[in-house]
Amino acid sequence: MDSNILRQEILAKVKEYYEITHKDSKKFIKGKSRVNYAGRVFDYNEMQNLVSSSLDFWLTAGAWADKFESSLAKFLNVKYALLVNSGSSANLLAFFALTSPLLKERAIRRGDEVITLAMGFPTTIAPIIQFGAIPTFVDINLDSMNIDVNALQSALSSKTKAIFIAHTLGNPFNLRAIKRFCEKHNLWLIEDNCDALGAKYIDFINLDSIESNLAKYRYTGTFGDIGTSSFYPAHHITMGEGGAVYTNNALLKKILLSMRDWGRDCWCKGGVDNTCGHRFTQQFGELPLGYDHKYVYSHFGFNLKVTDMQAAIGVAQMQKLESFIQSRRKNYEMLYNGLKDLPYLRFVSIEKDSIPSPFGFIITLDSNAPFSRAEIVSFLESKNIQTRNLFAGNMIKQPAFACLRKDIDYRIVGTLENTNKAMSNSFWLGVYPGLDSSAVSYIIESIKEFVASNTYGGGGGVTPTPLHSYNTLQNLDSIKVLNFITYNISKVQIYSKDSITTDSIISTDSIRKAV
Repeated sequence: MDSNILRQEILAKVKEYYEITHKDSKKFIKGKSRVNYAGRVFDYNEMQNLVSSSLDFWLTAGAWADKFESSLAKFLNVKYALLVNSGSSANLLAFFALTSPLLKERAIRRGDEVITLAMGFPTTIAPIIQFGAIPTFVDINLDSMNIDVNALQSALSSKTKAIFIAHTLGNPFNLRAIKRFCEKHNLWLIEDNCDALGAKYIDFINLDSIESNLAKYRYTGTFGDIGTSSFYPAHHITMGEGGAVYTNNALLKKILLSMRDWGRDCWCKGGVDNTCGHRFTQQFGELPLGYDHKYVYSHFGFNLKVTDMQAAIGVAQMQKLESFIQSRRKNYEMLYNGLKDLPYLRFVSIEKDSIPSPFGFIITLDSNAPFSRAEIVSFLESKNIQTRNLFAGNMIKQPAFACLRKDIDYRIVGTLENTNKAMSNSFWLGVYPGLDSSAVSYIIESIKEFVASNTYGGGGGVTPTPLHSYNTLQNLDSIKVLNFITYNISKVQIYSKDSITTDSIISTDSIRKAV
């Protein structure tokens, strides 16, 4: 039998298998289905690409990887995109590229400082520490959960060489302020775009006037010197594991490629030799003249390549990226509209001139909330709704950091008050495309149920008891009691002010349940 015919038969069977096994497994059933914060969303195309790649049996990066890199670069409108094996590796590679001696006086050296956040995922910070640079931690703005740009000047020192921060859960940080600060002080900017693929910010770089009606947007991750992405299953698209770095700088691309592939100087793709025509005729360092260029190393690098089978999945995912982003925005908007009027819950403000690509929906409890994060999260988990804290919270307080504290130089600007608040009072919910409107409605319904039962005394039906029975509440938290009473009085609008009395609308039972 002809191999091409056999391949097509195999791929047809893969589609048939998908239809039987996976197609109907995604329907949400209230009370039974787990509402995950994230998950893989795919169809038979990803499975066919994976099988087709396995039939080729090219086990390292190859034609599928080339196709994905080209597709990603075209989507982002950047010159160069390189695949790696994870988003964490992308961050590692991006940072270490800026330490290359090829960058001369701009190269980051041990002891140089890098402005970053203590709040976020650890592998934004880890490469700084692993290299031996000094992280300078600044606080966040609670409204956006992104860097407080007002703290930048205080963070700056004569040793500062770069800013390395993430767009928190797909909400772009103030790129205009950050970019201009970097340009003014000759700093590198690495955008950790792992949670924000598809987010946009107004293209202030190429506009004479940002107020123009013709204002255009460009993707986050493309404003800085290097951007990074993750393709773990929780992210906007997936290839199982995987990540990418991208840049418009030809020298940085050369360094990134070298460091990704063991630090080698040769740029030939795997399985290809002597594309330059000078493999055995050049002089490098103190090596013998004509030393094989394939074994010349200009950096101490890594092996961070992805497999072609992973890339094949990613190629199919790229075809869905736009629709995935729209689904995430739709789910985010639905959650916001359904929850925005609830008391004690705060939501993220969108940065001016930006269009987010949400990774999750952040909820922060007011400091006077009559319930804790642990209580609302436990309730949601009991309702089969998955939740996540805001990653590492304050990384400085993590065990890994504590173990190294004596040996690590670092700086803290201010008290990180907002970082600590987010660590204690924030969590987030999923908005990924695998959630349909019925699942999102269930989340809204469940949160409303919790807030009502913990704020309004069980949602009504309680016989009012005069407030002079306060002596029965003497063991309760007085601050929570007063917050509860103040809130409920402010909500009563159907009576004239003169006729309102606290004992006519608030019961002892309702206060006890609320606090």
